[in-house]
Amino acid sequence: MINLKLILVFILAYLLGSFPTGVVIGKILFAEDIRKYGSGNIGTTNSFRVFGPLAGSFVLIIDVLKGTLATNLPRLLQISGPKYLLLICGCLAILGHTFSIFLKFKGGKAVATSAGLFLGYDLKFFSICALIFLPLVFITSYVSLSSLIAVVLIFITTFFFHDLFLEIIVGCIMIILFNRHRSNINRLIHHQENIIPFGLWYWYKKKHHKL
Repeated sequence: MINLKLILVFILAYLLGSFPTGVVIGKILFAEDIRKYGSGNIGTTNSFRVFGPLAGSFVLIIDVLKGTLATNLPRLLQISGPKYLLLICGCLAILGHTFSIFLKFKGGKAVATSAGLFLGYDLKFFSICALIFLPLVFITSYVSLSSLIAVVLIFITTFFFHDLFLEIIVGCIMIILFNRHRSNINRLIHHQENIIPFGLWYWYKKKHHKL
């Protein structure tokens, strides 16, 4: 019975992650499919760019909560077991977001859902992750570049928590993020990546352009 319950929880975690927030918000609020605009990605950055800050904020919050809720399913459903069950559920949500069953196994890049996993698993670890990621975005004005640098630094940070399963899961997340950001990496190399209208690099470029 416990094994069957665990399997059902794992499936539910994947389905939670699979919920295509950006697509649903776009169709409900704007009657548009976000996949046809901007970068074509269903995540937070493209939602901000295409539909504006309000819709982008909804997508960000829901995608983070997907990861948090999925991570805590064993706790919420009172399933006793090792703590790494939380990480497995969170990782399944990330896989769901990246390979959504509702989008023919396509999806987003899982940055926000990964943050949700960290939030649901360990608040202290999440706080450190935020302190790594947010200044990078402020400095670079590139969400993609900040995400890639941050996930490497976050992976290194896991070694200070002495949690083998956290190290493994974050290592897997790092691989997923680099794989999902292949096109972004190519655009960064060729100086074609879009920047967000915020941060030091954006302000520098804006001032330089005016000159």
